[in-house]
Amino acid sequence: MTVQRTALRNPTSDDGDSLLLDRSSLFVQRTSVVAAQAAAEADEVDREGRFPTAAIDAAREHKLLGMQIPVEFGGFGASVHDVADVCYALGRACASSAMIFAMHQTKVACLVRHGRGNAYMESLMRRIASEQLLMASSTTEGQNGGNIRASAAAVGHEGDHITLKRDATVISYGAEADGLVTIARRADGAAASDQVLLALTTDDYTIARTQGWETLGMRGTCSTGFALEVSCPSDRMFSESYDRIHGQTMTPFAHLCWSSAWAGIAAAAVERTQRFLRKAARSAGGQMPPAASHYTAAKMALARLRAMIVTNMDAFAAHEYDERALSSLDFQSSITLLKVQASELAVETVMHAMRACGLSGYRNDGEFSISRHLRDVLSAPIMINNDRILTNIATANLMSAVPASLYE
Repeated sequence: MTVQRTALRNPTSDDGDSLLLDRSSLFVQRTSVVAAQAAAEADEVDREGRFPTAAIDAAREHKLLGMQIPVEFGGFGASVHDVADVCYALGRACASSAMIFAMHQTKVACLVRHGRGNAYMESLMRRIASEQLLMASSTTEGQNGGNIRASAAAVGHEGDHITLKRDATVISYGAEADGLVTIARRADGAAASDQVLLALTTDDYTIARTQGWETLGMRGTCSTGFALEVSCPSDRMFSESYDRIHGQTMTPFAHLCWSSAWAGIAAAAVERTQRFLRKAARSAGGQMPPAASHYTAAKMALARLRAMIVTNMDAFAAHEYDERALSSLDFQSSITLLKVQASELAVETVMHAMRACGLSGYRNDGEFSISRHLRDVLSAPIMINNDRILTNIATANLMSAVPASLYE
C-alpha cells in the first residue's frame, strides 16, 4: 500500500510544544499496539459475540479515536490515508474492531468536513479529541433494508429544540457508544430523500433495545436494534443537507474505510495460509500440498484489492474539497462501485486462502483456522446490499456515454 507521509503537529507532546511528527512515528507505532490488543481478544470477541472492549480502550489510550480531528480542535489532523491504514491493520487483527473503528471514523469525518462554524459541532470535535468519545452509526431504519437515502422518521421542531423518534433496526455498538450520528427527514411533510444529519451525545437521546445480534460473522460489532428517542437543541443538526454530506463525505469515507478493513481480513487469511504452506512443505521434504495453487490466487487477489483501494483513495484525496469533482458521475460511480468490487474480491481472497489450507483452514480450532475470517468477510457484500448498489448505479449511468477510446 502506498505510504503517505504527513507532517503533523502533536498537541499532546510532553513538553507542551508543538512538534512536527512523521506519520509513521505517530500512527504506525500506536496502531501496532492497538492491533496487538485487538488480536489477543479476537477469538473471544467472536465466540461470545461481545464488544471488543480492550481493543477500543487501547485505541482511546493511544488517541486514535480522535486522530482525524483537526489540530486546532486538539486532534492530529490525520488524512484519509492514515485512517484507512489503521482500518487495514485492525482488520488483520480483529474484523469487529476494524469495522467499529471504520464506522466511527466515517462519522467523525462528517463532523470534520461539515461541522465548522457550528459552536456545538466544534465543541464535539474537541471532546472527541480530548475524551476520545466513540461515535456510533445509526443509518438503518425500519424495513428500509439499509437504503440510507430515504428516511421515514422526521425531525420535530419546537423553536430551538428538536425531537426525533426512530425505529433504528441497527445501531452498531449503540449500547457501548458515547454518542451517535443519525439521519432523518428534515421535517414532517418533507420527502423521504429530504434528509438531515444529526450528531448527538448520550445526553441528547435514549435507546431501548428491540432486536438482538446473533449473526454468522462481525459478531463483535454488536449491531443490535433500538427504539431511538431524541430530544435536544437544534444545533445538533448539520446545516448542510444530507445529500451533500452523503456524496462528499459519508460514502467516500465509508467505502474506503470499510474496504480497507475487509482487505485487512483478507491479508490475515493469506498470512495464515502462507504459514500453513511453509509448515506443510517442511514436513513433506519441500513438496507443496496439492491445493497450494490457491495461495497464489489469494496473493494475486489481495494485490488487486489493495491496489483498487489505493487508487480510489488517491483520487478522493486529490479532490477532497472540490465539490464539483466529488459530485461528478465518474467519481460517484467509482467510489460506490469500490464497495461492491472490494467486498466481492475480499471474499474471493479468503476463499482461495481457505482452499489452500484445506481442512486445517476449514476447522474452527487450530492455528491455521480461517473460519472466523471467512464468516466476517462474508458480511461485506451483504451489510449494504451489492445488488441494490448495482441497480442504483445502472439507473444513474443510463444517460452517460460509453467511451469510444481508451484515453477519454
